[in-house]
Amino acid sequence: MTSARPASDAGLGPARTGLLVLAVAVFAAVTTELLPVGLLPQIGSAFGVSAGTVGLLVSAYAVMVATLSVPLALVTRRLPRKPVLLATIGGYVVSNVVAALAPSFGVLAAGRIVGGITHALFFSVCIGYSARLVPSTQTGRAMALASVGVSGGLVLGVPLSTALGSAVGWRVAFACLAVLVALVLLLAVLVLPPVTAPRGDGSRHPGRRRDLGTVVVANGLTYLGTYVLYTYISVLLLDAGAAERWVGPLLLLFGACGLVGLRIAAAQLDHRPRASAIVVPALMAAGVAAVAVAYPRLVPVVVTAMVWLAAFGPAASLYQSASIRTAASSPETAGAWINASSNAGIAGGAAVGAAVMERSGLTWVAWTAAVIIVLSALLALLARSAFPPRAPR
Repeated sequence: MTSARPASDAGLGPARTGLLVLAVAVFAAVTTELLPVGLLPQIGSAFGVSAGTVGLLVSAYAVMVATLSVPLALVTRRLPRKPVLLATIGGYVVSNVVAALAPSFGVLAAGRIVGGITHALFFSVCIGYSARLVPSTQTGRAMALASVGVSGGLVLGVPLSTALGSAVGWRVAFACLAVLVALVLLLAVLVLPPVTAPRGDGSRHPGRRRDLGTVVVANGLTYLGTYVLYTYISVLLLDAGAAERWVGPLLLLFGACGLVGLRIAAAQLDHRPRASAIVVPALMAAGVAAVAVAYPRLVPVVVTAMVWLAAFGPAASLYQSASIRTAASSPETAGAWINASSNAGIAGGAAVGAAVMERSGLTWVAWTAAVIIVLSALLALLARSAFPPRAPR
């Protein structure tokens, strides 16, 4: 008699425990990055600054990650992987402790700078670590398992920390997050096996580097289009008639849809990487276009947004694994490029969405997002070398 295993992590064997620890670390990282979003009024009130000024703690964080990911990955690429990973997790502890104890907004901003630098390096190391724990034929499933932390951070981490901060104070939320990250650090010390640092930075073949560039652009387009609309999802729901008290539960629902989408798509990331790279952004674009058509009717908006965000669930794993398969560089450097383009897309999407919303309204924000995302699907359709039909063995 054999026990059934989920298709998404079947065959991962001993690596599963390490990947789960990395998933929890990713959960804490995402929660750290986005925690101020739900606590803008409280933090602003504490220091006498506007909510918009506090919002810079998030946007500046994303810009730092976008600009520092690749340089930091290159500078540290020859260092032992486990100590570097542990140092980045420790950086999150420092960032959250400084934020919890900050006597002024400037000190709080300094803590976020530490977090931004940490975040820029953490994801590239984490992506490379995940890839090195499994055979190359299981890269997609490894990425999917580790990336559960991204959806988990959005679904549970941010809403729960926001609720905690609203109930007992924003400093307590940062302090609790610091404790969580410290526990993750301890787990990583005890559980994660050491992995070897890359000897070089991958192939110098121009075709492979071109393939990596294509994957990075496709990832950036997907995140850019997504955050053109998702940045203003609360505004969309309220304008469609949702009561303010329902916005939080609806965001939880959307995050859960992302987890379901990731669970469904995980096995296909290795078996059908090219089809996944086309279908995922195509479904996302269709869902966003449906949101544009449905707005401002609340129930259709919610249903179509569920489709859009379920399709978005596997996006991080899709592009991370695709970047590694190009063999254009080490997994860490490939992950750094993906991390940089994701955060550039997040920051750029917010700016584009704001500009379109001010001039043309939310319907055109959704249409703009759909057009940008469909470009990613078209790029994958045309770029057969960057997105091959089968994962190399």
